Amino acid sequence: MTKTVVLVLQQSNTLTLAAAVDPLRAANRQAGSEVFDWQFATPEPHDVTLTSGLCVPAAPLHRVSSCDILIVVAGFDLQPQSSPQLMASLRRLANPNTLLAAMDGGPWVLANAGLLDGHTATTHWEDMEDFASTFPDVNCLNARYVASGNRWTSGGAAPALDMMLHLIQTRYGTSLATRVAASFIHTSQPAPTDPQLRHPEAAIRSPLVKRVHELMEANLETPLPLTEIAARLGQRPRTLQQQFRKALGKTAKSHYLSLRLTEAHRLVTQSERSLHEIALSTGFGAQSSLSRAYKRHHGKSPTAIRQHRA
Repeated sequence: MTKTVVLVLQQSNTLTLAAAVDPLRAANRQAGSEVFDWQFATPEPHDVTLTSGLCVPAAPLHRVSSCDILIVVAGFDLQPQSSPQLMASLRRLANPNTLLAAMDGGPWVLANAGLLDGHTATTHWEDMEDFASTFPDVNCLNARYVASGNRWTSGGAAPALDMMLHLIQTRYGTSLATRVAASFIHTSQPAPTDPQLRHPEAAIRSPLVKRVHELMEANLETPLPLTEIAARLGQRPRTLQQQFRKALGKTAKSHYLSLRLTEAHRLVTQSERSLHEIALSTGFGAQSSLSRAYKRHHGKSPTAIRQHRA
């Protein structure tokens, strides 16, 4: 039996908590025995209120002596909750035999405790750049979830479910994980290294930046110079740069590159096209140029990604 503790912080997402806990319940049901024994924990001796208004009864983490898996579910207002006592409890439980998993805002909590230093990790896409700059000792990767040794992280509710299914698979085998997935009618699981999808309306609120984004998406094979994009829209290049920094916190050039690499990743993982063809269709010209940029962005080369999927 795997002893599991689920630490829930104030203002956690209800769906993320369900993604953490319900697969454990389903695993027990599908296995016909109690393969997971779990309990809830809270940062302080006070009830925790989720974003939906539901409450998790007080069960302070410092009372937990040990566990096999510690799952950290967090949402908003994390800094005030990262008390010295909570950080100490997390470090105490983080022995080599304990798997630490963090979801949604959870990676921030583990990183604040120094427990992701030297590991590869992810977090919600909205916070990715801030996370990377705040924790330079963590290798931040734009992925649905990351399993780095005994440190597992995911960016939100949907990838958290995929991560839990992978956890069940590693602990109790593919058959049980498949039955659990089927019980949720969850039949298509993206690869953990797939980049997190950003809803255009959520990521781009500026009408001008949105028009630039659309032009970029329509011209991935032959990228347009920023001067030409600006001319087409009747703007100055400097204005576009200012608007991009304001709307997305990055340059127009880096956004364009990200779009090309996202399309390259889709073709690498979902098509049989050669890497040379993919490089040409995403504006890199040569396979070597694609491979270098791809590895910097996704953490692995396109060749390695394809070998992993084979």
